[in-house]
Amino acid sequence: MLRQRLRSKGSGLAFAAKALVVLLSLLLIWGGLVVLLLALKVGPDGVQSVTGYRSVYDFFRGLGPGDFDASTRAILAGAGILALLTCGYLALKQLPRPYLARHELNLSREDHGEVVVAPRAIERLAETVAERRSGVAAASGRYGTDDLTVDVTLARPRDIEGALRGVQAAVREALTDHGLPLVAVNVTVTGYRSKARRELS
Repeated sequence: MLRQRLRSKGSGLAFAAKALVVLLSLLLIWGGLVVLLLALKVGPDGVQSVTGYRSVYDFFRGLGPGDFDASTRAILAGAGILALLTCGYLALKQLPRPYLARHELNLSREDHGEVVVAPRAIERLAETVAERRSGVAAASGRYGTDDLTVDVTLARPRDIEGALRGVQAAVREALTDHGLPLVAVNVTVTGYRSKARRELS
């Protein structure tokens, strides 16, 4: 089965793909502007001064077989193959990847049965352990195939780093004590809420 992943951070490849799309869009806009100006009966000299389309057209029209030697052909062929592989890889990365539904965790399987743990049980374990930590007002867990995310609401803003490390260590220890797979534990602060509420007189 494919591993389930939730990506919360962007990738440099996504930025490169978007930059490539922007570049292609600018080229299409430039070509559309040339066609639009010519369709509006604007003089060719005026269109040339604005877009430079005639210079580009004359340059490519003037190219012939004699302008390309063996080295130039090899470089162009390599550049074409590289562009094909790069664009293909970026296009593959842009394909939507639906998130698979969570499934039960099989701890062991024998002839007479198997030991199965529901994802919610693991999440509840992490939430209970986290809420027992000093300074944590509430916690919410989300179990994936290869990670466990724990969102915590702190009771006091000081010592945030210590609270996060304490929750992470406690959850990892609880997973080990209960015989559960030790996956990556990600702890995130989602808010601040004081347990002691003051009454207005």
